[in-house]
Amino acid sequence: MADGAVVNTFDPYAVRAQFPILSRQVNGRPLVYLDNAASAQKPRAVIDALLATMEGGYANVHRGLHTLSNEATEAFEKAREIVARFLNAESAEQVVWTKGGTEAINLVANGLGLSIQPGDEIVVSEMEHHSNIVPWHLLRERRGAVIKWIPVKDDGSLDMAAYAGLLGPKTRMVAVTHMSNVLGTINPVAEISRLAHAAGAQVLIDGCQGAVHATPDVQAIGCDFYVLTGHKLFAPTGIGALYGKAEALEALPPYQGGGEMIETVEQDRVTYARPPHRFEAGTPPILEAIGLGVALEWLAQYDRAAVQAHEHALYQHAVDRLQGETWLRILGQAEGKGAILTFAVEGAHAHDVAQIMDRYGVAVRAGLHCAEPLAKRMGVTSSTRASFALYNTVEDADAFVDALIKARNFFV
Repeated sequence: MADGAVVNTFDPYAVRAQFPILSRQVNGRPLVYLDNAASAQKPRAVIDALLATMEGGYANVHRGLHTLSNEATEAFEKAREIVARFLNAESAEQVVWTKGGTEAINLVANGLGLSIQPGDEIVVSEMEHHSNIVPWHLLRERRGAVIKWIPVKDDGSLDMAAYAGLLGPKTRMVAVTHMSNVLGTINPVAEISRLAHAAGAQVLIDGCQGAVHATPDVQAIGCDFYVLTGHKLFAPTGIGALYGKAEALEALPPYQGGGEMIETVEQDRVTYARPPHRFEAGTPPILEAIGLGVALEWLAQYDRAAVQAHEHALYQHAVDRLQGETWLRILGQAEGKGAILTFAVEGAHAHDVAQIMDRYGVAVRAGLHCAEPLAKRMGVTSSTRASFALYNTVEDADAFVDALIKARNFFV
């Protein structure tokens, strides 16, 4: 296939064949991997690229003058450019490498925290992952910030009228997920950004799910910061990225100190590099960044709309088969939601449901999904989650429903 060519007809079986792990068995059954919202599997292209780099092209990046260092630097910075294109950023210099989405949010929160005054307000939603809650709680504890919460409606959508009413002259930051990791809700992030900016606040979008299943166009969204993580995007763990508007990154102080992020170091003073290197102290995640670049190039060969339609069709197929089951409660049914099916089974704990389904080779998630405020809002102490990816098939969806029904019957 030519570089940059897009597959117009999406074939999930051809995609699935590129993931070695999906051919294995679990408990004597074919693996049905539906824990993609937690972490996605890795295609052969990424595995091979990591191996090839370790075997024949690894060295530290940037300051080396030898051939291996130059080659590694070129691959490392090419990956940054790939991420910038993926996000539709204006420049690769607006992409900061982090070890994941959590570190990216903490980077912004720590930088903002140095100027936070008691009473300044941070607006988050009730559907946020803990990674987009706890860093703001640290500002509440340490700087006297006030956290305000956007309510979630019964269908799993945000109450946008309530959100507009939360904004005011003390609002400093609005931090909202692009797509809920529990409900699958895809939020109107462009409108969220517009309203926040009208109130004089900055906007951070947690795109750890949205970058995979929605459309992460930062210019269209208009946010100040956008966060993604590699391991959900078919890349290695330990790598993520923070996009920031040029002026927003320039205004942030360094997050960590060390090599790479400095301009000069003297006994009585230090000056710092410009973004993005200002925020990349120490030896960076070289292999992981290269792996993320390869994963995004691999993903780019598939038409995004076709992938989204395929994932939604699998979700809908499972929901249709479960229609009318009074023992099942589906959490989150907002219009246009992504392919995440989170549910509670009457009379059964989510952990037990997940463990029984695992007997049939079906891997799902159970618990609070790092979203405790949302669980409280939805009135559950735990739930089970099946999350679909582009390599899942209708056979996977059927195996999921069959295993779920068997699990439920265990408790009857």
